[in-house]
Amino acid sequence: MQTYAAVRQAVAWCNRGGSISAEPRINDRIRVPEVRLVGPSGEQVGIVPLAKALELAQEYDLDLVEVAANARPPVCKLMDYGKFKYESAMKAREARKNQAHTVIKEMKLRPKIDPHDYDTKKGHVVRFLKQGDKVKITIMFRGREQSRPELGYRLLQRLAEDVQELGFVESNPKQDGRNMIMVLGPHKKKTEAMAEAREAQAARKAERQQGGSPAEEPAEA
Repeated sequence: MQTYAAVRQAVAWCNRGGSISAEPRINDRIRVPEVRLVGPSGEQVGIVPLAKALELAQEYDLDLVEVAANARPPVCKLMDYGKFKYESAMKAREARKNQAHTVIKEMKLRPKIDPHDYDTKKGHVVRFLKQGDKVKITIMFRGREQSRPELGYRLLQRLAEDVQELGFVESNPKQDGRNMIMVLGPHKKKTEAMAEAREAQAARKAERQQGGSPAEEPAEA
């Protein structure tokens, strides 16, 4: 038998904007003799005949929505179901928008890379880490370079030290066939990086709007 605490939990979940079910029964699609009714503000009305609950729904110009079908009797709530579905969809959309997906970028280097190329590659690694992404660094050995793995190891150590303010060594350098691989993880979480990027974009937009506003013309004497 469904406990009263479970009933309150179902109603509380509904009041917080949680999903009731895939397709809850509403109004005349509810086929039970009586329901445990919850009012528009979450107040407990009690067990009433279905006809009475539908009458109250019509009186309040609301829908009668079944929020806990497995309760005995089922729990129904008076609400604007269309508004509820819209708000739930907007919350889900906002949650997806703010959801952070961990991305692993890859950067390939040669053990005897020249200074200019190194600075360019390091710049990309810095950008990736600032965005909150992981970076897989691959040192590619060719020919006789394979007999000098220390060259790749030193290069990876140097890169890790150069970006230590933004990232850390998540996976230490290890040999993988002709390659040596190291993974760097960002200090900053993806969600934090996304929030900072949005704030910076909003600040730039505000600056452009201020810079584009017409200057005041001096008043005529």
